Amino acid sequence: MELDEIIKRVVAEVKKVECPQSTDNNVVNINESLEIPVGVSNRHIHLSQEDLEALFGKNANLTPIKDLSQPGQFACEECVTLVGSKGTLEKVRVLGPVRGKTQVEILASDCFKLGVKAPIRESGKLEGTPGIAVVGTKGCVQLKEGVIVAQRHIHMTEVDAKKFALVDGQIVKIEFGGIRAGILDQVLVRVSNKSKLDFHVDIDEANCLLVKDKDTIRIVK
Repeated sequence: MELDEIIKRVVAEVKKVECPQSTDNNVVNINESLEIPVGVSNRHIHLSQEDLEALFGKNANLTPIKDLSQPGQFACEECVTLVGSKGTLEKVRVLGPVRGKTQVEILASDCFKLGVKAPIRESGKLEGTPGIAVVGTKGCVQLKEGVIVAQRHIHMTEVDAKKFALVDGQIVKIEFGGIRAGILDQVLVRVSNKSKLDFHVDIDEANCLLVKDKDTIRIVK
């Protein structure tokens, strides 16, 4: 009987270790907490107020039609036509709000059609980038610079950055699933408390990887 009692106690202790009972209703699944939603973006343009008025008329304002994943950002009713040395792209969506400087974000595949050698850049890093002509309903703007292919990146808050043990400007690898599952390098981390956790990739790369909006990725180190 003594051996039986010992066995019962050992079995009970093992069960406690393997199946711990939590009284905290706010416990988060660790695997779920590390997943980052995907946001796929098409070609678009951000306008300065000066260029907005040159393209759409004096005192023109943007007309929001849809909120985007990042707080305070939205797609607009306004569209423009991009004119390069080899061709044009019509109905390029304007995104708001207005910025201090106009920035055109195209796809790598658009470079051939337009005849523009746009570098892969972080948003806002426009020095040394090519320009392009932008046509609106009321006029045209000839940009001297500002055309980029957006570098894939992850938006996150400072709280997110601490959770992932990352800093602003860090380059990481990500893991994604699906039929073309794999690991992708050279993903920029952008930390701001004005942001929301989101992995941004353009439609060229998303189609290649068979990744879509609302999918999730994980950071790997």
